[in-house]
Amino acid sequence: MPSAVSSSQGAFAALRFGRFAVMGVVAALILVAGVWASWGTAQYVMLTKGRERGTIEVTRCGAETCTGPYTPLSEGSRARARVVIERSAAVEKGQTYTVVVKPGSAEVVRSGPAGILYAWVPMGGALLLASVVVAGGLLRTRLAWVMGGMGFAVVTAAWAVL
Repeated sequence: MPSAVSSSQGAFAALRFGRFAVMGVVAALILVAGVWASWGTAQYVMLTKGRERGTIEVTRCGAETCTGPYTPLSEGSRARARVVIERSAAVEKGQTYTVVVKPGSAEVVRSGPAGILYAWVPMGGALLLASVVVAGGLLRTRLAWVMGGMGFAVVTAAWAVL
């Protein structure tokens, strides 16, 4: 017949395993969401082979987007009188930026190191958030420090480059 002590130890072990499982799933979901949010832009910036590359001279900015003429730099790209780029702290009226055209649209995204870092900012934020879950829920402080440091590095580098 099992004693009260052994059954409470079994319950404690089951609760502990449940906490680790749930926190592991939460951390994984945060990281997957970060990759998903980043990849929407990063795919155009990182996989540029066969894509239209050029420059945009920002001539007008609204609340969420800026526009300007597009000058091609890659072979097969055509000039456009007006393309749209997302307005951010890194886009200013009167400046010229290297960009990649999203296929089948008049939207462009920044290219080069600044564009890559800017595209991965959501992943950096996800790393920062997941590091808190890993430290508090999974009790893996070293891994949490590494994840938090990587997230901080991505976000800081993007801010410095832009």
